[in-house]
Amino acid sequence: MQKFAEDSKMKSGLLRSPAERPCPPCRNSPERDSATALMADTSPYKTIAVATTFSPRFKHVLAEAKRMRERFSADLHLIFAGKQTQEIAKKFHDALAQIELPTDTAIHYEEGDPADAILHTLAREKIDMVVAGALEKEVVLHPFLGNVARRVVREAPCSVMLFTKPLVNPRPLSRIVFIADYGDHGLQALIRTLPLAAAESCETLYVIRIITTFDEARASIRADARRHEKPRLLSAGATEVPIEARCIRGNTGLIASDFVQSVNADLLVVPLQKKSETNVPLPSNIAWITDVIPCNLWVIR
Repeated sequence: MQKFAEDSKMKSGLLRSPAERPCPPCRNSPERDSATALMADTSPYKTIAVATTFSPRFKHVLAEAKRMRERFSADLHLIFAGKQTQEIAKKFHDALAQIELPTDTAIHYEEGDPADAILHTLAREKIDMVVAGALEKEVVLHPFLGNVARRVVREAPCSVMLFTKPLVNPRPLSRIVFIADYGDHGLQALIRTLPLAAAESCETLYVIRIITTFDEARASIRADARRHEKPRLLSAGATEVPIEARCIRGNTGLIASDFVQSVNADLLVVPLQKKSETNVPLPSNIAWITDVIPCNLWVIR
């Protein structure tokens, strides 16, 4: 039976005791502002694009993209899979003005299949991160990605952030789950996550290591996970964000989705290596993210 490994739960050395830990900064506090300023100084994303459609959630996704633009101090681009017309241009102008974004924001029009249009534009414009709606549909207890979002996650040459329930007035990302990867890219992704978590006044950042039934057959896996997790977290640098490191066990990597829902997470962060070819399959322990999306998703490439 799948379960979360309580005996593997560790408190990160980055944490302070409850008595020492400061209260989470309010939305306009100096602590929150300083975290945002730090992100601007060290931002890995210079350009962020938002994949747009004129769906009922169009302005909601645009508002979420605005938040990320401000968090990372990046230039914002819009991608529209369709032909440019005066009517479409006016809709964009009005929406940008309503969301309080510059009305001269760059808009890239690309006709053809929506997924192809997005992917071609991302590569051509050398975009660092794309923001989009997840376009999910509810099936039983699990929300599923739409076809366009699925291809973007699999094939995008850049980082991807998907919002399952975007809001015009975005809520803080209070609980974040980060899937640990012991490679150098995983460490850099964690370092990239910490400033955003601080700027969002994150209550808890869960750093989880997935151990499947196959992994447990190799007896050293769990011991290695416990031994290396704390030094790995410490090497990411100091932070005020409360961190919990856990090893979770299950028959498949999908146990991570169950964990995300159990802690009511607002954002799932998954480090992925950049691929030289678009058709290379995702690692087996996280391949499920192209089907099931338990909350907002940030794929860091």
